[in-house]
Amino acid sequence: MTHPRHLVVIGAQRCGSTFLLKLLSQHPAVCTAEPARPEPKVFIDAERTARGHEWYDQTWFSHAEGHQLLVEKSTSYLENPEAPARVLQMLGEETLALAQLRDPIDRAVSNWRFSTDNGLETRPLVEAIEADLEAAEQANAAAVDKGWDRAAVSVSPYAYVRRGHYVDYLEPWRQQFGERLVLCLLDETAAGGEPVVRLFRSLGLNASAIDTNPAEPVNASAAPGGDLDADLVARLRDHYADSDARLAELLGRPLPWRQS
Repeated sequence: MTHPRHLVVIGAQRCGSTFLLKLLSQHPAVCTAEPARPEPKVFIDAERTARGHEWYDQTWFSHAEGHQLLVEKSTSYLENPEAPARVLQMLGEETLALAQLRDPIDRAVSNWRFSTDNGLETRPLVEAIEADLEAAEQANAAAVDKGWDRAAVSVSPYAYVRRGHYVDYLEPWRQQFGERLVLCLLDETAAGGEPVVRLFRSLGLNASAIDTNPAEPVNASAAPGGDLDADLVARLRDHYADSDARLAELLGRPLPWRQS
């Protein structure tokens, strides 16, 4: 009997991962973890990882019937350097990891809106972004990562700017997964067409079984925001210049968002 392969969607936060999961779930060979919310977050915890593969499948995939790919999404995995080894320890060396990324400035604003919506943030947008930009420039996370409930939130709700340094967070996953780490960009998957076909092909699936022109991304925030002024955007573009260049090199193509 052929056992299904596992795919772990690891983030990044506020990069359309819920939209991505919905896109993947269209495929008849794909079974997604239930419940999807709250996210399983198994591999950020050593004790839960130690419960084993059978416990994992029975807990989140008891509804699977002959599916080829079992998919879990937990966006905090990307920021946990111990998670990649734990995933492989439990689920095996054939497991795939998938990260979807977006313009880090758009991601930062979306993160602020999410934190505001959920009562975790009270500062105005510009103040919060500038505070985390300064913390990132000075490598001083403690200056902003305080006062949040670590039992309720697995990663800092205030890492608006820092979280956009994708290549740094991806490195432990690259080391463990190699070519089984798949990367995609929200700008491309949301547009549909060939990027969606390419994504499914990289997962070993035929995209002819799905609609390759998906609906708009989900999880839009209702919180009122505000545009960042041109000077702050320029500062952020400069801040991300090296990180974005390394990401483009990793992908082997230019990024779809504006560079410094």
